Amino acid sequence: MSTPSNLDRLQAVIESRKPKHGGDPEKSYVARLLHKGPDAILKKIGEEATEVVIAAKDLAVEKNEANTQALIGEMADLWFHSMVALAHFDLSTEQVLAELARREGLSGLEEKALRKALSREQEQTMGPKT
Repeated sequence: MSTPSNLDRLQAVIESRKPKHGGDPEKSYVARLLHKGPDAILKKIGEEATEVVIAAKDLAVEKNEANTQALIGEMADLWFHSMVALAHFDLSTEQVLAELARREGLSGLEEKALRKALSREQEQTMGPKT
């Protein structure tokens, strides 16, 4: 049996904070965010993504330890809130990692073209997304 990764442990904590598992919105930030629902979670992801962009721009202008740590911190916040979103939708980091593994070895351009082709095929059989 392998040792759980940091992501596995964090995912377990997030899962334990779900209201259905007794997470208390008065005592837990994650429980509060999950209780508020997808709009609040997705808004937070948007805020964190913007902060990642700003931190990356700062690092591009001046590469120093403070800017490096700022980008790492903001990226950690983005990953964390993305994991909260996954938990809300009953998805896991393992599913995301499996998708990344599936894409390994594919050219980014080839992978994007494949997704577009599959999307067109789906639209032809099921109709366009609404």
